[in-house]
Amino acid sequence: MAEQNREKDNREIETGKEAEKEVILEVKDVKKWFPGAVKSKEFIKAVDGVSLSIKKGETFGLVGESGCGKSTLARLILSLYKATAGDVYFHGKPIYKMNARQLREVRREMQVIFQDPYEALDPYLTIEEIIMEPLDIHQYGTKQEKREKVEEMCNLVGLPVNLLTRMPHQLSGGQRQRVNIARSLALNPEFVICDEAVSALDVSVQAQILNLLRHLQKELGLTYLFISHNLSVVKYISDTIGVMYFGHLVEVAPKNELFAAVKHPYTHALLSAVPLPDPDYQVNTGALTGDVPSLLNPPSGCIFHERCPYKQERCEREAPVLERVSDCHQVACHRYKELTLKLDYSSGFGKGGEGR
Repeated sequence: MAEQNREKDNREIETGKEAEKEVILEVKDVKKWFPGAVKSKEFIKAVDGVSLSIKKGETFGLVGESGCGKSTLARLILSLYKATAGDVYFHGKPIYKMNARQLREVRREMQVIFQDPYEALDPYLTIEEIIMEPLDIHQYGTKQEKREKVEEMCNLVGLPVNLLTRMPHQLSGGQRQRVNIARSLALNPEFVICDEAVSALDVSVQAQILNLLRHLQKELGLTYLFISHNLSVVKYISDTIGVMYFGHLVEVAPKNELFAAVKHPYTHALLSAVPLPDPDYQVNTGALTGDVPSLLNPPSGCIFHERCPYKQERCEREAPVLERVSDCHQVACHRYKELTLKLDYSSGFGKGGEGR
């Protein structure tokens, strides 16, 4: 009994610590509509009313199919795109209301690691010049201090210092991504967006880079927004996962709760499609029906209803809002209370059905 009480107390302490963590980044109802190419009144709603918050020292994993708006949202957070509506707050300060000088200071604290480790690096600069570039832009120290900082970054990401005189094409994919990471961390940021940071790498190299990112987070107290279409990768590195579909967040939950208690049919379909390393098991190919809707002509009601196997008449005419299932779990689905969505990993795919 005493042992059980101690375990309960420890859980309560951990829960209290989670609640006390500072929210470093908050996105409130952000939208980005691009004008259509043909008609002036048509818009491509790449991001359509996304809200989320990320706590200091944690990793928020953003997952979804290609074209769902993940990278657009990243650019909106960094103010690389001008939002159609909504606000982004960094340490409680509204980014979109900042002047050029204030935004420049904030961008020291917010950096990004891009998907392609070769395209992200200037092919005409040496590795030293690439890592030193943000130091030059923000006028960091003397020339000697910059060189020392570059060497410090190389040691931090596991990159041999003798590679500093080489050009990007002389490095492997993993080495180039380490250069990319070193450049992003050169200004000692608090918040880093990893936009498909390992998807262009071989699987063995992916594992090395993911372990490096986790080590750096612990060592430097970093906060990540980790964007990927690979659920296995997102589960490995994230604390909280947000599932995005067609410009909307449809489910947000701590990773363990998400995998243990799936609430949205789209999340269930994504998790069901994760292949297992066993040739005897088949992936459930019938989880989704229909095609991805047109960005210029989205469906009425629930954005997912045309592909949902559990849709009802209400889903076709009324869009669900993201509502709380528990303190940390949110879902945008009219029927989440009626559905029993389970993942059967022993048989290689998920099972879902209506509640009884």
